[in-house]
Amino acid sequence: MKDFLYGFIGKPTKATTFTILSLLLLGTFSTFAQEEAPGPTVADAIFTANNIWMLVATFLVFIMHLGFASLESGLTRAKNTTNILFKNVSIISIGILTYAIVGFNLMYPGDFSIGQYFGFAGFGIAAPEGAAGLIAYADGGYTYWTDFIFQAMFAATAATIVSGAVAERIKLSSFLVFATIFVAIVYTVAGSWKWGGGWLDAMGFYDFAGSTLVHSVGGWGALVGAIILGPRLGKYTKSGLKPIPGHSMPLAAIGMFLLWFGWYGFNGGSVLSADPELISLVFVTTSLAAAAGIIGAMVLSWIVTKKPDLSMILNGSLAGLVGITAGADVMTPMNSVIIGLIAGLIVVGSVIFFDKIAKIDDPVGAISVHLVCGIWGTLAVGIFAADFSFITQLIGVLAYGVFTVVCALILFLTIKLIMGLRVSQEEEYAGLDLGEHGMEAYPDFQQIAESGGSTMTMYSGSDEY
Repeated sequence: MKDFLYGFIGKPTKATTFTILSLLLLGTFSTFAQEEAPGPTVADAIFTANNIWMLVATFLVFIMHLGFASLESGLTRAKNTTNILFKNVSIISIGILTYAIVGFNLMYPGDFSIGQYFGFAGFGIAAPEGAAGLIAYADGGYTYWTDFIFQAMFAATAATIVSGAVAERIKLSSFLVFATIFVAIVYTVAGSWKWGGGWLDAMGFYDFAGSTLVHSVGGWGALVGAIILGPRLGKYTKSGLKPIPGHSMPLAAIGMFLLWFGWYGFNGGSVLSADPELISLVFVTTSLAAAAGIIGAMVLSWIVTKKPDLSMILNGSLAGLVGITAGADVMTPMNSVIIGLIAGLIVVGSVIFFDKIAKIDDPVGAISVHLVCGIWGTLAVGIFAADFSFITQLIGVLAYGVFTVVCALILFLTIKLIMGLRVSQEEEYAGLDLGEHGMEAYPDFQQIAESGGSTMTMYSGSDEY
């Protein structure tokens, strides 16, 4: 046998003998270590899956800001496009930074210092050391950092809603001051009442992903801003209402699809885990409500205006999405269809009411979509979900309404007194792109005013084409 082995490896020297023994010994220790060291547990796997899904949902919510920018730009005039894009880019940065500085610890204070109405855990963010910030955080659901960045993406959304309603006539500096304080303090303190374990949470109020906490809060701010600012020049004249059409319906349609796409992260991420059953249900209810919202808006607007209105069905889809957001995880698929369909009908009626009866100028329909349909979606939880009280849901809606309106009034009136709110008539006629920024979104086009709106023709030097 020895001679047989030597025929393959040769007669071993001391060096080769030492190498073979070392390899055998290393293999033994390796096997022993594998037997002694425990591998990943089921809890580890769940923890990893939860974090991956929530981070995916985070960048889906981030994409929604591109949707807001596109929708708002498309539904307003070309001469204000740079201004609108500037605001939307600024809002996401303001939201993330203020949420890191004060917002996160206002919204999730841990212990409330004034009843269950207000608490503050301190400035800045810092994960607890070791496992406390990792697998031991949130009962092993996700890390501290995942929690922060997911919630930070929500924070700027409320101010983005306000942006659309006050578009085309508000001073950029005044809006940015409002947005900073609104996102940093108003949204976060209001959010703590439910998501931070405050008094409304203790009462049993339910808002899964923010029909009220995000959309209605932003919608109340939008309503106050639009009233204080007044309508755009040329909107309401002695001869009656003059529509001011947006400059790019393709851009608006792209914005709607981006928002719908991002809503899967907005609602799906709010499960706060990678639970396959619950996430898939939320995806289904979200999709059905959006689709039903389109149908509801399509039918009613076609009946009322005698024409199929694209802008109405774009807002119809968003109305359905806002409507289902409060109860996406507790609704049956068929109930989500009903909620979305009613939201689509409501948004058409609301747009017509604010435009023609109340004469509150909202260029993109933000008040109707986010405030009115946000209220509907929150109340729908008390109507369709047996475990929740309609009265409690109504109390929550009223509480957020009063708080946000008072705060928005104080902010807008103070800013108006100190800085002024509205651009000059000359700037508004020429467009905020030139008046506020000294640049144009479409420098190769000449804008020509037509019946309160604007159209564009090719421009080269002093020639028009």
